[in-house]
Amino acid sequence: MSSEVSTGAGRKPRGRIERRQAILDGAFMVFARRGYAQACVQEIAQEAGVAKPTVYNHLTDKEALFREAVLAAADRLSEAGLAAVEGLRGLPADGDPRPALVGAGHALLEVHGSEGAGAVRRLASAQAAQFPDVAVGVRERTALRVRAALADRLARLALTGRLRPCDPEQAAEHLLALLTGPLDYRSDTPAPDLRALAESAVDVFLRAYGGDPAR
Repeated sequence: MSSEVSTGAGRKPRGRIERRQAILDGAFMVFARRGYAQACVQEIAQEAGVAKPTVYNHLTDKEALFREAVLAAADRLSEAGLAAVEGLRGLPADGDPRPALVGAGHALLEVHGSEGAGAVRRLASAQAAQFPDVAVGVRERTALRVRAALADRLARLALTGRLRPCDPEQAAEHLLALLTGPLDYRSDTPAPDLRALAESAVDVFLRAYGGDPAR
């Protein structure tokens, strides 16, 4: 008898890669909803649409499920963050960088403020003592990877004179702090206008780093 739970008439059977991805997605949803201690493998199997033995065929235990699920979610956030930063690529040499910076900042805020990003941060922080490797991995995959990509784009803007000469990594840290700081502080208030936050952050950033002293 197959260990795969029926997913409904007419659906194609899932291959091993698809089953593993479904398990990781289901595990992340359950961990985000229940927390690590209260989550159980049976519920994860139900969320993924597979039988419990199938979960163990792919990932050996609950600890492995947690590591793989949270880091896979962090990788998805990383991809979204890097895609946001790509909006700064290929700007005209004489163009105003503000619109592109606002657009990238807005996209980064959408990623940072998403439900998934909040769940990743909460899980990594709550289980940092038991899973220090996960906390480190989440930071490397999200904050550090996005900062490095943003620093590269800012360095190129500085080379073309649209930003003043600067330490690009420090500039990236400042811009990210200006973007995400207000969002973190306002977490208990109604959803903020992310576009307005991005515009405000970029305006402050350009007062410090803008290539045109008159800006």
